[in-house]
Parts: sequence; structure tokens; C-alpha cells
Amino acid sequence: MKTIEGTETATLRRYRRACDYLAVAMIYLRDNTLLREPLRPEHLKPRPLGHWGTCPGLTLVYSGLNRLVRRTGQRTLLVTGPGHGAPAIHANLWLEGTHAEYDPALSLDGSGLAELVGRFSWPGGFPSHLSPEVPGVIHEGGELGYALATAFGAALDDPGLLVACVVGDGEAETGPTAASWHCEKFLDRVGGGNVLPILHLNGYKIASPTVYGTMSDDELVAYFTGCGWSPRIVDVTKAADADACLADALDAAHGDLAGDRPPMLVLRSAKGAGAPESDPEGTPLAGTFHAHQVPLSAARDDPDHLALLENWLRSYHPEELFGDDGVPAGDLLSVPPEGELRLGKVPQANGGLLRRDLPLPALEKFRVGLDRPGGAAASPTETAATWLAELMRATEDRRDFRVVCPDELESNKLGPLLTATARAFTREVPGYAEQLGADGRVMEVLSEHLCQGWLQGYLLTGRHGLFPCYEAFVSIVDGMVNQYAKFLKMSGEVAWRAPVASLNYLLTSEGWRQEHNGYSHQGPGFLNNMLTKKASVARVYLPADANTLLVTLEHCLASTDRINVVVAGKQATGVWLDLPEAREHFRAGAGVWHWASTDDGRDPDVVLACAGTVPTTETLAAAELLAESAPGLRVRVVNVVDLLSLAPAERHPHGLADPEFEACFGTDVPVVFAFHGYPSAVHEVLHGRPAPDRFHVHGYLEEGTTTTPFDLLASNRMTRHDLARAAVSHAGGDPATGEELLRRRDELLAHAFAHGEDAPEITGWRWS
Repeated sequence: MKTIEGTETATLRRYRRACDYLAVAMIYLRDNTLLREPLRPEHLKPRPLGHWGTCPGLTLVYSGLNRLVRRTGQRTLLVTGPGHGAPAIHANLWLEGTHAEYDPALSLDGSGLAELVGRFSWPGGFPSHLSPEVPGVIHEGGELGYALATAFGAALDDPGLLVACVVGDGEAETGPTAASWHCEKFLDRVGGGNVLPILHLNGYKIASPTVYGTMSDDELVAYFTGCGWSPRIVDVTKAADADACLADALDAAHGDLAGDRPPMLVLRSAKGAGAPESDPEGTPLAGTFHAHQVPLSAARDDPDHLALLENWLRSYHPEELFGDDGVPAGDLLSVPPEGELRLGKVPQANGGLLRRDLPLPALEKFRVGLDRPGGAAASPTETAATWLAELMRATEDRRDFRVVCPDELESNKLGPLLTATARAFTREVPGYAEQLGADGRVMEVLSEHLCQGWLQGYLLTGRHGLFPCYEAFVSIVDGMVNQYAKFLKMSGEVAWRAPVASLNYLLTSEGWRQEHNGYSHQGPGFLNNMLTKKASVARVYLPADANTLLVTLEHCLASTDRINVVVAGKQATGVWLDLPEAREHFRAGAGVWHWASTDDGRDPDVVLACAGTVPTTETLAAAELLAESAPGLRVRVVNVVDLLSLAPAERHPHGLADPEFEACFGTDVPVVFAFHGYPSAVHEVLHGRPAPDRFHVHGYLEEGTTTTPFDLLASNRMTRHDLARAAVSHAGGDPATGEELLRRRDELLAHAFAHGEDAPEITGWRWS
């Protein structure tokens, strides 16, 4: 039985005609936007851009959701996977008045319509895909595969919110989307919202059929039922009334949200519906991949194409939809809901407005106490985990902090978090399991893509989180973090976008202590990727000990609009700074460790610099070796916690001022730098500093195997002996001293190969 009356469907059809007209106009027109005169070449954009093929389907969904929201008052956020269908979204945002609310130039009249049409895919205007400049957007959709995971992140801990997520059938072919169909197993639908996936099957991607578009209804139902959904096929290509068909499905899905199996829709519609059947040369358009992007792209130069484009535009009868002044007809304006129920105005789409500062526990209770540098040893991540567990308890009522992790929480010695919350999982487990709960706020899944998508959706809707990950495997989300960095950069240029909590990575299980995992588990390249990001967004921290990690995480979790990458060890290591010293050291970004230096405040002969837990230990051990083997050498030890403090101040806001940089590294003294990652990262950051060639960086050289930590250091020329020998060499010391240092290194290597473990001289070393 129909749940929608004929007069209502007539209004929805007119509404969709208006949106489709505006979408076509945005792609092609720069003038004559209401076709008040015959269409001429000069009315067209010189470079028509956009993706028409998905626009009619997106408008069908948008108008159907409008009706559902008006009827039920359901608070709804729309996540659009086919982000290149932006013309459809812009058209709907304009008709609902949200565009004009944020930008009066986009008023609901002829002037605003012309501005909207002219601004799309125009220099200085809107890009051809969704972006942070567009209201209602938390996901651009330019890089496919991540819409559904983002939608689930948005729904977490927000009861009463419905996140409708359109997944294109081309996007559905991606690995991240394939994994995302299982996200429902992690969403507590009592303490959180609901996600309604709408798989949009229009059959084609850019130049080929889609896999899902070729599947039968029975295959689709079986597949998604197996994934845990209650799928409903909505085939508007066979329906007498597309709006009524979709309305029935949306009403039924909304009624089933509290059911045992969450509903989803599989929407079949024609690709590029409404476009001409074929071009003047006979190439088919509507219903084929030729309608995917810009059909009739030669209209500016070809009269036959121009005539066909004009017929296409006039087929929507804009004169029936817009008055002489360009104001939309009253019935069209009655379709969208009002106020914050509009899909473009729902507060979660500008989540910074909802963000509250975290109640960060004081660090003093969790610090590692010590009476001298190196006087205690502790696992940095395990120390931090006790503090993070307290933060979990402090946010129990407000539920706006989560940890996402690819099944590595306890491996990374973050297990204490599970004393404060469970692992999120909603399914019954047939075998043995521990610490699972539907309301858990640790989310573990063996998909870095899902972790990233969940956290992005969670942050952009006003909450906070942390992403611990094996360092070698976080690069799986390189593409996602690239897009997110661009999203943050552009958001910072949009006046109405409120700041959101930072995206925080905690990278551990770093390659220097691969614990017999082997060469595949060594990969510090994520740092290099972050250095390509805008200085307004990217931060890289390498705390050397447990106390400094506490201070670093405290800062990162309080920050906004940043991507903070924190690299920390999980094995017990020396604690070099007490908490006040760690705070000051973090504030400075880099500093001289006078207690480890032998320059007595004078100009040193050489600087030993370090960044990272293992490099710091090796550097301190190298300083000790030099005090024994080259006692006349004046050595200054410098530790760097904020990698970007090395950059010139004019290139990065964290860059040390010249006097502070010189206080650490001098002006012409050689610097032997033990670095956690690839040496190229340090050289890149130093670019622009005077005399950068005096920095001799030791780091990961892409050498490794299953071996002991000391052998791994040796194969990358990063042992204390290599560092001490380099210091002697660059300071013009006795070459025999350097050779003796390397001889001792080789003796220790022989011990590792003979006994399968490093010598006590290495494993038992402590700062004296």
C-alpha cells in the first residue's frame, strides 16, 4: 500500500526537475542560466566539468530523505560517496535555503541562481566534487571507498541520529567499502545512532559496467544478508512512480531501524537519467557510461551538440519552476524540512560547533618518578595507557572519546585501556572471547581503512579520538590521510566551519624493535608523507621517554584542526626527564641535554642529536663511549621531540627561531643526528637552515631482517658505535679511535649471531 499521495509525488517530481535542471546548468552554463533567450556558445563554460551520471539518482535520494525528515522529524546526516555528483547536492542545498544562509550571494532568486551556476567548477568557485566549502559535508567523496566507514563513525555515541550513506556502485568495488559492510557489527544502536546505506546501482563507472550493477537481485540480497543487513531492492527503472517507490522503501527502512537486522536499500536507477538518448553521432548517452561525466562536451564548438544540449535543458521546463525573478515556485520550497532538520544544516555536519574540550586528567598521578636522568625505566605506551584509561573513565557519561586500533591494542602495551572500557562488538561470539561489549569504546578491527574512516566521521561530528597503529602498517591509510589533510586545510579557510578535534596517531611497534617480525614490519615512511602536508595541519612528535609521551598526548588531545603523528616505543626504556622537564622540553621542541654533554657550555667540537626512543638511547650510549674513548672531545647532546622545530620559522609555525636553533646546533659545528626514520625526512625539514650539509643523519636505510635489535641497528649504521665513530670522524679526531669503536661493534654482532640475543653490554646498558 502506498504511503505517499499522488499530489505529493507530483510536487516531488517538480522538485527533482528543478534540481536536475540546476545540475545540468551548473555543469555547462556560465550565462543565460534560466534560458530566457536561445542558447549560444558564449553562454557555455569553456571547460565543462562535473559528473552528470549520478546526479539524478542523488537528487532522488535527497528529495526522498527530505520527505522522510519532514514526516518523521528524524534528525538525519547525509554522507555522499559519489562526491563528484556535487551539482545535485548544490542544487538541493540552494533550494532548501542553506546555501543562502551561509552565503547571501546564493540567494533564492535569479541573482543567487546565476551565482550558484556560474560558481560551480569555476576558478575561485566550488570544485567539481564535494568539499568543506559545501554545507552538510563531512566526506568529499573524491577518493572512493570511505563513505560508509565515515558514516558509521558519525553515528557512534549519537542516539537518535540517522546517517544516510549513498554508496556508488563503482565505489562499492573498492576494498575499504567491502570491509565497511561489516561495520554494523561494531555499532551499538542503543547508545548510538543508525546508519542507512543506500547502494546506488546505476550500472556503470567511468567506462565500464560495475560489478554490483551486473549482480541479480537474488545475488544482492544473499550477499548483503550474509553481511548482516536486511536489504531491500528499490528498482525505480521499473516503477510507475519513482518517488512513491523510494518513499515506500524509506518509510519501511525507518520503521525497521530498531529491528534485529539493520535495513539497507539497493537503489537501481538509470545512469544519467534525463540526458538525451544519444548524441548527434549516434553514441548512446542516457543509461550508459557515456553519461558518467559530461555528455555533449563539444557543445561550445559543435552546433548540433549545442542544439541537443538546449533541448535537454528546456526539457525540464524551467519557466514552470522559477518565476520571472528566478525565485523557485512555492511548492518546491515546501519539500525540504526546516531549520536544523535540513540535510545541509544538521549540526553534526559542522561538528566543531558540538565539540567540547576533553576533561584531561592531570599527569602527575601517572608520571614516572626519577631522581636522575635514566634513574628509572618504563614502557612509554604502557605508561600512557594508564592515563588514557583514566580519560576513558572521565568521559564515560559524555561518551565523546574513542580509541580505534587494528587489533593491536595489547600488542602495543595499551591494554590498561581495557580496564576502563570494553572492545566494541555487538555480535554473540560462539567461542572464547574477552572484554567485548556493545558499548565498548575501544574499536579493534583488522582494517586500518575502517579505523581511519570511523575516526574521521567521529571527529568531524564533534568528538575526540586516538588511532594507535603499528608504524609499518599505518601507511595503508596514506591516501585517506592525504584527503583528510586537504579537508582540514580547506576547512580552515571557511569562516563558518568550527574547529574540530585533531586526528591523533600513536605509532608504535616501530621498526627498531621489530621483535622478530622481520623486514616487512619496518617502515617509518608515514613521517615522510606527513612532511608533504600544509604547515597549518601537520605535526610530528618523537617523545624519547614515558614522561615526554604523556606531555605530548596531553597536548595533542587538546588541540584542534591538526593531524598529530606521535611515534613512541612500547618496550621499557630509560626515563630521561621528570615531568616538569618533559613539559619544558616539549614546549621548546628541542633542547640541549646538558647532563649528557661534555662541552661545559662552550662551543662543542661535535653535536650528537637524536629524535625517537631507540635513537635517543643509542645517542646517549655513544656520548658515554666518546667520554671514554675520546675524553678530549667536547660533545653536546641535543634531543628533538618536535621534528618540525628543525624547520626555519618562516616555513613552519613550530620552527625554532634562529637564536634557539643556534643554541642547540651551533653555526658551523658538525652534527651527527640519530633519527628514528628515513634520513631524508630530517634533510627535508632542515632545508632553508644555514649550512645544512653539516648535518650527518643516521637513520633507517631500508635494511633489515628477522634479527636482534643491535644487528638491525648495525645494518642501518645506527649503533652507538657507528654514531660515536661518525662524531670522531667529523670532529677531526683520531681515526684509530673510530676503527676501535667499529671493531667492538663487530664483536658484539658476532655475539648476537652466536647466541641469538644481544650481549648484556647492550641489553643491560644504563646511563651512568
